[in-house]
Amino acid sequence: MCRTVGFDQYELAATIHEPELVRKDDSLADTTLLICHGFVGNRIGVDRLFVKAARDLAVSGLTVVRFDYGGCGESEGDYGAGGLELLVRQTREVLAYVRCREQGRAARRVILLGHSLGGAVSVITASLEQNIDGLILWAPVPRPFEDIVRIVGEQGYEEAVQYGRTDHRGYSLQETFFQSLHAYDPLQQAGQFDGDVLLLHGNRDEVIPLDSLFHYEREFRLRKSGHCETEIIVRGDHTFSAQDAYQRLVGRTSSWLSVFAGSETVAI
Repeated sequence: MCRTVGFDQYELAATIHEPELVRKDDSLADTTLLICHGFVGNRIGVDRLFVKAARDLAVSGLTVVRFDYGGCGESEGDYGAGGLELLVRQTREVLAYVRCREQGRAARRVILLGHSLGGAVSVITASLEQNIDGLILWAPVPRPFEDIVRIVGEQGYEEAVQYGRTDHRGYSLQETFFQSLHAYDPLQQAGQFDGDVLLLHGNRDEVIPLDSLFHYEREFRLRKSGHCETEIIVRGDHTFSAQDAYQRLVGRTSSWLSVFAGSETVAI
């Protein structure tokens, strides 16, 4: 089911996956999972990662929402024009849309699933929102400025500093976008979220080093409340493109969701 979410003067494209059959005793029936894609990505994902994951996870009985950040996929807007703050604002706006859509229903739980830079955005959003019940992070970015500059390349970053913008894969990234990455420290903000967390990272990730998992794990385990579980996905690259890596990724996610909800649902 395709939808648009109004944000400022433009629309964000979103797709909602609802389970075909929901049992009254299904403990995931009151849960919505919101997928946040990564840097210059979209709600489809490389090799259809988010399409496949949303469909597979909806089988467990929960509702899954995936959306395009402004300027990505089918959404209007200019990606990166408002910096990292804008990505957080857009995430919060889609959350507000989800909650408004569910008015009149029984109270629902909301879980954020963030991949790569979307993982950092999810952590930041969860530190600001009061009603996020859980976090699932796939290969999350721990240090936005350093990680994104490494992905774009020093030459691209220096071009943005000198000329005000740089072209990266067809996206015009402004110098202000890079500077906005300095304003947030998701590792530090992780401690402000007191819900449960699942961290998954591929051992063959060449985009965001595996060390990211351990840095986040440390911060989440230092909290006074909330559990943190981690797993290294064998043969997993940054987008978990190998079939067995994908199956383990989604299977582990499904199992965690089932335990989180007190469900006996069998993992995919």
